[in-house]
Amino acid sequence: MKKLTVIAFILFIGIITSNAQVRVSPGIRGGLNVSTLTNIDDNKSKTDFYIGGLVNIKFNKYFSLQPEITYSRQGDQGREYLGNGFNYRYVNYELNYLTLGAVAKFNIGGKGFHILGGPSVDLKISDNYINSNPEDFDLAFVGGVGYTLPNGLTFEARIKQGLIDIYGYDGINNDNNGYYYNDVILNQVFQIGISYTFKVK
Repeated sequence: MKKLTVIAFILFIGIITSNAQVRVSPGIRGGLNVSTLTNIDDNKSKTDFYIGGLVNIKFNKYFSLQPEITYSRQGDQGREYLGNGFNYRYVNYELNYLTLGAVAKFNIGGKGFHILGGPSVDLKISDNYINSNPEDFDLAFVGGVGYTLPNGLTFEARIKQGLIDIYGYDGINNDNNGYYYNDVILNQVFQIGISYTFKVK
């Protein structure tokens, strides 16, 4: 009984100590989006921006969890054919999302360099598609690397890969009307930017 009491007491002290080390810091983030849509012939990437807020929950010098809310302007550049059917120009196709996500950050050696990864739910705010209606939401996975300075300024590069076809196709062959939906069309974004976390006493 005494042994169980001692073990329980040690665990209790450990939990309290662990919780005492947790630091919560709000912050802001923003940067450059280079976005495209996969499996579309002759499209180009589109350059735009993202901006948002974050809360960095630092458990120890090696690991933190960072919930984020971000306005992300995505899409691609696609061909728009002119009246003769031969000439064309590239126009920006907009897919703008409110992104709710959380990334786990692992600080290498407990220092400034870190790797990160995590999921996000993207809710479509607007688009400029005329002849089609993209899905209202997307699920994505984010991965990347970064470096945080002692003053809270962070530089990061991320890749964001959408997981849901923007037109709702599931990648299963379907020969209704002579079409085959083998290649789903997914959001794909390269992000480079900065963030800043405020020190809370």
